[in-house]
Amino acid sequence: MITLLAEARPSDTFPIFTIFATFVACTMFLFLAAVGLDSLSNFYLGHRRLSWIGNGLAVFGCYMSAAGMLGNPGLISLTGYDGILYVLASTAAWIVLLLVVTDAYHGSARFTVGDSLARRLRPRPTHMAAGTATLTISLLYLIAQLVGAGALAAPILGLDGPTAQRTVVACLGVLMILSVIGGGMRAATLVQCVKAVLLLTGAAVLMLAVLSRYGWNPAALLSAAADHSAFGDDFLRPGIGSNEGTSELDSLSLELTRLLGAAGLPHVLMRIGTVATAREARRSMQFASLLIVCFSLAAVVIGLGAAGLLGTATIASDSPSGKTAVLLLARSLGGPALLTAIACLAFITIVAVVAGLILTAAASLAHDIYGATIKRGLASEKEELAVARGAVLLIGGGAIGLSMFAQHLNISFLVEVSFTLAASAVLPAILYNLWWRGFTTRGASWSIYGGLLSVLLLVTLSPAVSGHPTALLPDADFAISPLRNPGLVSIPVGFLAGWLGSVLDPRKGTGGGPDGHAEDPAPLAS
Repeated sequence: MITLLAEARPSDTFPIFTIFATFVACTMFLFLAAVGLDSLSNFYLGHRRLSWIGNGLAVFGCYMSAAGMLGNPGLISLTGYDGILYVLASTAAWIVLLLVVTDAYHGSARFTVGDSLARRLRPRPTHMAAGTATLTISLLYLIAQLVGAGALAAPILGLDGPTAQRTVVACLGVLMILSVIGGGMRAATLVQCVKAVLLLTGAAVLMLAVLSRYGWNPAALLSAAADHSAFGDDFLRPGIGSNEGTSELDSLSLELTRLLGAAGLPHVLMRIGTVATAREARRSMQFASLLIVCFSLAAVVIGLGAAGLLGTATIASDSPSGKTAVLLLARSLGGPALLTAIACLAFITIVAVVAGLILTAAASLAHDIYGATIKRGLASEKEELAVARGAVLLIGGGAIGLSMFAQHLNISFLVEVSFTLAASAVLPAILYNLWWRGFTTRGASWSIYGGLLSVLLLVTLSPAVSGHPTALLPDADFAISPLRNPGLVSIPVGFLAGWLGSVLDPRKGTGGGPDGHAEDPAPLAS
């Protein structure tokens, strides 16, 4: 990616640096335009006054990271049928969110996942468990986004090498911290809405450009993709994606993680509460789902177009994972101008996700851990708002520091781990809490901590970390688990732990009110 973008740096014919710098400045202006907060509700949720259309755009912007924008078409360009199946199957995750989570969750949560659990269960242990899970997931996701931002921005700015990338990451991170401190949810929402519109526009431009090259004939596109791939007609048949050590069980585990992970991502769940009613929450999620389906279909065309116009050998030689396929295609179709435009889209994609993640993590630290656990719900609104702003600084600074040591990590790996944690630790607790009256505080703790620990342990002992040439530690070998993605094991562990903890809880049948004392559980979702 660095080599590709470096070739398109400032030239006499096209002032790319100026365009990119202007784009960054406009992005920062969007954040500053939303400054002005006076309450926790405003900081965390924008006073719950967003329209369902605006929130739908923001949910799409919140969910669609650079991995989706660059990684999905790249995967299709290299693996054909298997890549298409993976990208389209991941859109099914929104069925889970729509059918079993959105309406009930909107009525149960105030600000965070911990609030939803604490409505029926004892507040302190559930807030602490939910806060721990949210911080872990958000931090991993945040590191991945910051590393991606540096890799995109540094070459265009004329800065090469790891030191330059770290400098860019630090500068962008500081800008995000200041923006979120001043603008909160309103700032994050504004930039996510703009990002969503630009991202959909960029995808449409690339898709139409590809189709026009093949006379608007999808059959010609498919034929060209197969002919210029390394697999011939097999490119359009299942099986290619199972190469290079990826087993069928691994593929199944990854699909399961993508299916359930989106419904448990804390920064996506937080968006459910930014509208006034459950009906508007459902409509905003339906709108976001429609946008995601449209973008996924565009990604299919873009990925096949990259394979047909560039060839899989060219794409793989530039990036074995295919993450530069979209950029290569943009340069092929429109030269440096289109390449820079797509790079700018990728940049704002990362910026928007970073803002949402920092805000979600800060809310969890200030509200779940400080307000509900340490202060037992007795912190004043002014005090918690001050802590939330401090948490933005602490979490953002910590993520910047950790990302300095993660410049060579596989971004997709960190994103996959975040999804697996969400599906294994957060989603089981939420579903049990919303739909099972027998769920208890012990069940919630066991489910969340059991899911977290199982994922972290299995990932550490997986071929993704050691024992394989493409592992994070290729020279070491302590891989015991055969699965690169542990979701096939860790997700059932999360559900089983929640059930077992509940049936073995001697305090079964009691919940918890805001004062921390047991009381009858609130009515469940109907």
